[in-house]
Amino acid sequence: MSKYNLFVCKSCHRSSQERPGNPPFDGNIFLDKLNDLCIDKFSCNELEIQAVECLWACNQGCVVAASHPDKPTYLFVNLTPEQGAASLLEFMQLYIKSRKGVVPWKQLPELLQAAIFAQIPPVKS
Repeated sequence: MSKYNLFVCKSCHRSSQERPGNPPFDGNIFLDKLNDLCIDKFSCNELEIQAVECLWACNQGCVVAASHPDKPTYLFVNLTPEQGAASLLEFMQLYIKSRKGVVPWKQLPELLQAAIFAQIPPVKS
């Protein structure tokens, strides 16, 4: 059984100004918050959270991609470590339960309705 993945850009920052010179960046803070909350909601066999250097959406604040090989990939932007992690894990529960991985916009947690950037179809083999 394939795992669900969250790819978290660890170098993201919310400010539209230049990237701060000293870590931790917002992406790292978001990643830590996500890992802390995830322990209570998912088994390590079900969901893997992976830090990535960059998701190439640098002017979009904290960026996360949710994926599974047989389902669409979702890209979320402008997330905040304070609120985004809990909303993202709420989304992941819906995503995992959905047979085809399609989560209607109206069912997204309210915070994510403004943060959804793309839904990318799965690759058909």
